[in-house]
Amino acid sequence: MEIAPDFFDYFEAAASLMDRDKTIMAASSWNDNGQKQFVHDPYALYRSDFFPGLGWMLKRSTWDELSPKWPKAYWDDWLRLKENHKGRQFIRPEVCRTYNFGEHGSSLGQFFSQYLQPIKLNDVKVDWKAKDLGYLTEGNYTKYFSGLVRQARPVQGSDLVLKAQNIEADIRIRYRDQPEFERIAGEFGIFEEWKDGVPRTAYKGVVVFRIQTTRRVFLVGPDSVKQLGIRDS
Repeated sequence: MEIAPDFFDYFEAAASLMDRDKTIMAASSWNDNGQKQFVHDPYALYRSDFFPGLGWMLKRSTWDELSPKWPKAYWDDWLRLKENHKGRQFIRPEVCRTYNFGEHGSSLGQFFSQYLQPIKLNDVKVDWKAKDLGYLTEGNYTKYFSGLVRQARPVQGSDLVLKAQNIEADIRIRYRDQPEFERIAGEFGIFEEWKDGVPRTAYKGVVVFRIQTTRRVFLVGPDSVKQLGIRDS
């Protein structure tokens, strides 16, 4: 595992955030959709309902809660079960602070060439101590994130990738269910996988990534607009 120049500063800032917000279960240095073509902003952080893993931190009190029943293998998927995270969420960066160069390991190289090898490792020394991360607290984040989604232009129909590439703005695409999400995600090349009803990286059913530019694509679930208080069109 290779780490970014601001790896420890990021986690120090995240620790302070976790002390203030008990709804954050862990902070991660990882974005599952952190491949070079899908990221841009080294300063961007997100909340997620999906445990990212691959370089992460939790509080000792949470470890005391979980350690008696901690599994011997595949604990990342175990943490993604609602019965274990109990609705608590996770902090993740847009640009990864770790890079996994080990193709051979307990996961037997699963996804390595397609998803892990092309990951962008952050190379910017961000001064996290100077950053106000208050927008990531539970009381603020839904309003902040819903504003981003609300401002994105709705897109539907066929040729979604082509439309996304030709629109000079953030866009949002609705999906009806898991099979439709998997189809759309496959067209763009992001992770299609779900665990316990949650797509990788999702927050309230919304998966966000960049598309070879600074523009963002939001894949929005059937209940997402209601949870975020957005009137869709």
